[in-house]
Amino acid sequence: MRILICNKFWYRRGGDCIYAMNLAELLRAHGHEVAEFAMDCASNEASGWKEYFPSEVGFGGAGEKLRYALRCLGYGGVASRFRALLDAFRPDVVHLNNIHSQLSPVIAEEAARRGVRVVWTLHDYKLLCPRYDCLRRGETVCEQCFKDKSAVLRNACMKNSRAASAVAWAETLKWNRRRLQSSVDSFICPSSFMAAKMAEGGFNPDKLVHLCNFVDASKCGRSDYSQKGDYYCYVGRLSHEKGVSTLAKAAAGLPYSLVVVGDGSLAGSLPQAPNIEYAGKKDWAGVKEIVGGARFTVVPSEWYENNPLSIIEALCLGTPVLGAEIGGIPELIEPGRSGGLFCSGDEAALASAIRGMFEQNFDYKVIALESQERFSQENYYEELIKLYL
Repeated sequence: MRILICNKFWYRRGGDCIYAMNLAELLRAHGHEVAEFAMDCASNEASGWKEYFPSEVGFGGAGEKLRYALRCLGYGGVASRFRALLDAFRPDVVHLNNIHSQLSPVIAEEAARRGVRVVWTLHDYKLLCPRYDCLRRGETVCEQCFKDKSAVLRNACMKNSRAASAVAWAETLKWNRRRLQSSVDSFICPSSFMAAKMAEGGFNPDKLVHLCNFVDASKCGRSDYSQKGDYYCYVGRLSHEKGVSTLAKAAAGLPYSLVVVGDGSLAGSLPQAPNIEYAGKKDWAGVKEIVGGARFTVVPSEWYENNPLSIIEALCLGTPVLGAEIGGIPELIEPGRSGGLFCSGDEAALASAIRGMFEQNFDYKVIALESQERFSQENYYEELIKLYL
């Protein structure tokens, strides 16, 4: 089978990119031919299909912003490049990922016109919320746009800018629910929460498939899962919606050591305390060492997390997870067995839950082995291939 995987970036930039690239490796390992389609970024990993990639667009000066706006609406050369790639590769399946704005759903329509099966893994809420994260102006959880897309204009949600919000609004008008559903055979929702929200937003439940993300269990093996240090950790982006500020405030008043891994807009401005170490961004080897050796990890998100790889990877390393009770997070954690839950955004509740996690005993090896089976890439492949046929 020939499968064309599409994502706006082709380097390990975030969870969507990691998923898309791991998926390509998994499919090739099962003997399928795989091609990729992305923007032509300097950071991209090598691709034999690079000649078909459209140019990168960002948010620079006026000219760049105009190019970005055109891309959002499906113009700017993406369709012609994609058609050329369809001619050259002749895929049986086009598997979409994070394509909005810089690539746009025009590629779904191009594939559908040729009778190619189209599957789309949803990594965020862009099909429901023009901002993608269901946060009004990036601050509070909001679902107004599920029913009324003009709310993005009233609230100036995109970059706190009327102009940027107008582009996002125009994008939702063009790529409306009817148009998207007519070009896509199946929407893969990594969490039941995502599937429920898509249905609430009017999408046909028959096209929504819940399929949890996967990991390569071989990368999570450890010689002794019981070897734990006297610390807990956070791994992820340092930004408001991730709840890292709430975590740092709670941690500063506790007698336990916290290691924070990652970077982002809040780097350098988070609360400082002797028991908090800001370790910066790490590669997988560094993350594996820190997470694998931690008593537990914390995922304190304050937005509708979908299906965080950070949780899945931690559990597969035999490390319990304390997660905020929001979005798809609770689906991944069994309180008392593989971690715990607390009220999202509640500093006092988080502090209390951290104390409780240090007082609990967990069977780290059981957590690892059960999670490696639960999130197995082979189990994922068996379910995915059914959607491809």
